[in-house]
Amino acid sequence: MPGAAFADEVVPVAAQDKAGTPVSAAAVRFKGPEDLPPEVFDRVRLAAVRASGLLDTAPEPVFDDLAGLAITITGAPMAFVTVVDERRSFWKSAIGLGELPIEERQNAAEASFCHLVVAADGPLIVTDAATDERVRTISSVTEMGIGAWAGYPIHSPDGQVLGTFCVADSVPRDWTETQIKTLATLARAVTGEIALRGALEHMRTQVTDLQAASQAATALARTLQDSLLPPVLAEPPGIEAAARYLPAGQGVTVLGDFYDLFAASPSRWCVLMGDVAGHGVEAAKVTALARYTVRADAPHHISSSRVLEQLNTALLAQRVSVQRFLTAICAIFRTDGVGITGVLSTAGHPSALVRHADAKVEELRSAGAMLGVFPDAGLTNARFTLHPGEVLLFYTDGVTEARRPADGRLFGEERLNTLLSDCDGLDAAAVVERISEAVLAYCEHDSVDDIALLALRVPPIREA
Repeated sequence: MPGAAFADEVVPVAAQDKAGTPVSAAAVRFKGPEDLPPEVFDRVRLAAVRASGLLDTAPEPVFDDLAGLAITITGAPMAFVTVVDERRSFWKSAIGLGELPIEERQNAAEASFCHLVVAADGPLIVTDAATDERVRTISSVTEMGIGAWAGYPIHSPDGQVLGTFCVADSVPRDWTETQIKTLATLARAVTGEIALRGALEHMRTQVTDLQAASQAATALARTLQDSLLPPVLAEPPGIEAAARYLPAGQGVTVLGDFYDLFAASPSRWCVLMGDVAGHGVEAAKVTALARYTVRADAPHHISSSRVLEQLNTALLAQRVSVQRFLTAICAIFRTDGVGITGVLSTAGHPSALVRHADAKVEELRSAGAMLGVFPDAGLTNARFTLHPGEVLLFYTDGVTEARRPADGRLFGEERLNTLLSDCDGLDAAAVVERISEAVLAYCEHDSVDDIALLALRVPPIREA
């Protein structure tokens, strides 16, 4: 089963209370179908469940990988992605139960904790199932030996509750705040994957229905590409931040350049830029996995190389082929009111550039191979400091590999360094604008690869 390597097979045992006493099935009257809440039978919700196309389908790596990641983070022996209709909870992913045929990847809706999540449209956190009044009369407490359970709802693109993303343990236990927050993030990742599928299906329908197929494909591809980028770029306190993405050609194909900037904690920020090899839906899936994985993992590390190592592990677990490798650069930094200090790690990606206040350009080198190919990418950290008036520039190879149509010559690193050096007095947005427009002019607005740029600038003290 895809993703089964994340956990050993779990043999259900009798549930126990916190004192270690087995709970007898005869001690309680288990819930029946008549006890299900009305939200389970909501017609709009059930229509969304069927429209998702997930019921009675085989396991898929994208869901198994997320469930396996939940097991790794929480230490629970079982993890599920469930889809709940009016009579059963179908396990789209079931890690920890071994190989199961499709007909056995389910239990009755009333026997599953998931109907409570559907009813509440919110999380359900259970530390001792045998004594928790909300769940003690659910038969899976004894039938599956559930001692503790934690889950979040997953949604359709229009907000209907489809089921849950959950983990379960055979003994009572407490769930840490970090584990609960990570489960919420992973549940959103499952929702995002479902939304992506819905968007792609909608795209196919539109392309089929429209006579002007090329125009429809262009608009839909740009929409999908935009969904893989932050709608608004965050700005760390006292720091200027700007980014720009330019699709190759006419933007009719979904490619793999992406970037992100977010607060990893109250005191730390994370920058991520990557370039997925290839194009189309598969590249978009890898891009989405990369962003979700880094956003979920960065809050737990101060080392950028460690964050990329975790991403490499996630990509390998999904069995990404060599044709779907990913180059990336990640920086984790702090602001102190007068500048930036941080660490940066590069995985087969162009090095970041620092423009110092004296106009000299420095390349921040950090060893590391591409991600999703080798178990050990050899990643290292490079420390950096950004003072007032200095700029840190991240870019993808679409910048330096842009070609001049007249002679096919590359834009090149030397030209980029000179251009950045000449950006005296420009803020972050102006730096990004100047470089991107220079590249577009060089290739006469006919780039064969995506272009992504992101700049951070510490304003000079006189501007602060």
